[in-house]
Amino acid sequence: MLRKFISQNTFLCALIIVVGFTTSCKKSNNAPDGGGAPQGASGTRAELTKDSIYLYAQQTYYWNVGMPSYSTFNPRQYSSNNAVLAALKALPSTGGKDKYSFIDDGTVAGELGGVAGDFGFSVFFAGPNDLRVKYVYANSPAGVQGLKRGYQITKINGSTDINTTDARIDYVVNAIFGTNPTVAMTVLKPDGTSQDVTITKANYNINPVLFTKTYTVGPKKVGYIVFNSFTTNSTDFLDAAFTKFAADGITELVVDLRYNGGGSVATSEAFTNLIAPSAQNGRVMYTTYWTQTMQDNQATILQNQKFYAKGNDGVTRMYSYFDYSYKPTIAAGNQEVFAKRGTLNGLTRVYFIVTSSTASASELLINNLKPVIDVKLIGKKTYGKPVGFFSIRIDKNDLYIPQFETKNQLNQGGYFDGMTVDKDIFDDVTKDFGDPTEKLLAQALYYSANGGFSSFLKDNTISSTSPLSKTQFEDLSGKMDHEFKGMVETRKLKFK
Repeated sequence: MLRKFISQNTFLCALIIVVGFTTSCKKSNNAPDGGGAPQGASGTRAELTKDSIYLYAQQTYYWNVGMPSYSTFNPRQYSSNNAVLAALKALPSTGGKDKYSFIDDGTVAGELGGVAGDFGFSVFFAGPNDLRVKYVYANSPAGVQGLKRGYQITKINGSTDINTTDARIDYVVNAIFGTNPTVAMTVLKPDGTSQDVTITKANYNINPVLFTKTYTVGPKKVGYIVFNSFTTNSTDFLDAAFTKFAADGITELVVDLRYNGGGSVATSEAFTNLIAPSAQNGRVMYTTYWTQTMQDNQATILQNQKFYAKGNDGVTRMYSYFDYSYKPTIAAGNQEVFAKRGTLNGLTRVYFIVTSSTASASELLINNLKPVIDVKLIGKKTYGKPVGFFSIRIDKNDLYIPQFETKNQLNQGGYFDGMTVDKDIFDDVTKDFGDPTEKLLAQALYYSANGGFSSFLKDNTISSTSPLSKTQFEDLSGKMDHEFKGMVETRKLKFK
């Protein structure tokens, strides 16, 4: 639903131009059970914001069935907006499944549109004293400085004390993901030379295609693409990559989503159609199941989320999210069908490189393709996010709470615990993308050549020199994973 409704700039408009909306203007929207805030309720700005978080959840939250009434929940009792959200996530009705809801200041909307304002790189440990660059955006401040995946960071802001103790992890996280405008580092390159860099945060355009290459494996051509985020501006980059793959005559494809936390649903659809065989054209790709309240046209609070759009008659006027149909049908725009994109056809197998950071729109892509092509997963079990959302503007912030679940043409979904892999192996941050000896890519190329995965004894060590244990790796993943994880509706909904 939301089809190209929110491509880069219009997406921001839909989020920000919520005409006349404040948290205090709609307290008359009582909950269906009569337990809403009293009609005409008053309060401070902070209290009314807390009310709004609860009331939007009561009508649009994926797990809203069985939620307590307004008076029982009493959102004003909580100390902050995030505390209200935490209480919602802890409700028995969620079954402990909500690890996704969050409140954002607008940063996500900008990054989804393909614009970021940070250093442009991320890091992870290859060993207890071995911190590595795990990826870099080419146009970012870090990319301009020449930083590359696999570089070892030996000094941060004057300190060479880099290790996996909690105190030093906090130091690294604050330096690279915190609020400081600059970071100074010394990096050790694979050739043994060192480089001092000082990186300053700045706005830059994201190209989420970090690397592409075609490999010759026996008589076959195998394409490889590293795709880091489902931004709304990335279809042109994907189209260009697949045009090259088609010209190269690839018959197998490796899609590296190891750090891809998701993003735009529309981009995931475009990627699916670049890979899927044309024989699937017109068949169901997946179905979106919104909350029953929304399907039944009872989520009246969505009348407050307003924006300008062209109607079915081509006239631009003000609409709200209440003006859309949420029924799980093609007519309502909630059942997508395959429509081949590009000229690459005849792929026989797709290998997906995944980790616990692989989420949401990435998992949607994988799930869409499982019924229609041979799919192999390499790495670690994915994050597990079969649900998605659109943002709800409340005062100066965006509320993201799951409102829908997707299932593929076989009605398969529900992977809340993550997708299991066919070859279980740790990420290897010591090697750059595209290096055929990098462990995860090597497994895909090995399978292509031999029809099965290798079984080396050291497959599940992080590196050959200073490995982390499985427990250490999982602990670090939780502490250092700062990538956005979400599946945001960026398609154009169909009006009722």
